[in-house]
Amino acid sequence: MKATKKTSTSRQELVVRALHTTQGKGLDVYAFFIKGGDIVRVADISRITRDSDDELKGFQRPEIRQHVKGIVDYLNQGEVLFPNAIILALAPDVKFVASRGSKPTGDSRVSETGTLTLPIYDEGQRVAWIVDGQQRSIALSQTQHKDLAVPVIGFISDKLSVQREQFILVNKAKPLPTRLINELLPETAAVMLPRDLVARKVPAELVTTLNQDPASPFFRLIKRASDRGASGAVVTDTALLSVIKSSLSNPLGALAPFKSVGREGGSDVAGMYRILTTYWSAVTAVFPDAWGKDPRQSRLMHSAGLMAMGLLMDAIYARLSPELDVAAVQRELETIVPFCRWTKGTWETLGLAWNEVQNTPPHVKKLQDALVRAHAASKHSAK
Repeated sequence: MKATKKTSTSRQELVVRALHTTQGKGLDVYAFFIKGGDIVRVADISRITRDSDDELKGFQRPEIRQHVKGIVDYLNQGEVLFPNAIILALAPDVKFVASRGSKPTGDSRVSETGTLTLPIYDEGQRVAWIVDGQQRSIALSQTQHKDLAVPVIGFISDKLSVQREQFILVNKAKPLPTRLINELLPETAAVMLPRDLVARKVPAELVTTLNQDPASPFFRLIKRASDRGASGAVVTDTALLSVIKSSLSNPLGALAPFKSVGREGGSDVAGMYRILTTYWSAVTAVFPDAWGKDPRQSRLMHSAGLMAMGLLMDAIYARLSPELDVAAVQRELETIVPFCRWTKGTWETLGLAWNEVQNTPPHVKKLQDALVRAHAASKHSAK
């Protein structure tokens, strides 16, 4: 992340031979080799976390010690091959001076040679950030053979959104935790993201806003990848993402009408958010004793409960106006109260005790059907 002031007690710098080219809209990209032990001298690891204002910082997952140990053991064997490039985001502080002289005959001119100077700043203020290869970089700093020449690809950008975008793209084919990608997506530029990640961006944005908005019924109740033992969070982000994705993909879903609207075909995210906050605020009002509790104490906050209530949201909005206020939705939900067993008792229609309901496809389907049928039956009897 960009530091406001760079400091270095020794005014050191690392000078290397490099190849320079440009990609995208004039983005400078460099290819060079440095000693493995020097990577952590010039680059910081930007760990994913949130500050006191709940602003997302960084993008890297925590260090995987066993993975690092395995790499160190390999490197300590001695004469090893290590051709895998480390990818760095470089601040504009780096300086490149192109080599003088004539170009070789037949040069394709896709790159130029020169000298790249990387200042060595204090930890936390360094001139580069590791986008891909954090485990390898840590291992290279711990090995007995720190002089091993390691390939590096660096691109100039101190914009965190660009760094996150590249981090996601580089790691998409690797076993990167889904929850980590979901939390990073809302704060990613996403200009060149693949179609499947673009489709995940809007649901991820909605979940992030639901967790950060003090007026949201889910305010600080959602567990995120950046959490470090945060108290009070009881709902998994994946459960809410499933609710939102299901509603968007269902032609009769409550959120579906807000997809691809307007002259440019963009989604009406504000309209989706209004539906979500209205509906779930009504849920909190109808089931106050079950809301905000640990899933072990309330199945309403369990993934199964959330997905079942999400389908009921679609059923309610399929027959009523999207302009419903909280009071109107509350009246709809009050019809199912006699059938619900979120914190105690037995679901008669399911034949399950309240705490026996699990996040399995059969249980979720049965719970969804039970709630939708209970609501439909109450509306039919009222006629």
